[in-house]
Amino acid sequence: MEQFLPFISEIGFPALVTFYLLYRIEAKLEAVIQSVQDLPKQMLRMMKE
Repeated sequence: MEQFLPFISEIGFPALVTFYLLYRIEAKLEAVIQSVQDLPKQMLRMMKE
């Protein structure tokens, strides 16, 4: 996170906020991707029950 601080003076506050939000969304996006990848396995398991 410290690596973003020098960018405040170079590219401005709106760009910094954008980078921060993209950084935060990345973890949530990984969780969505994992859920979509696990969905066929879960559907097969439910059909067998």
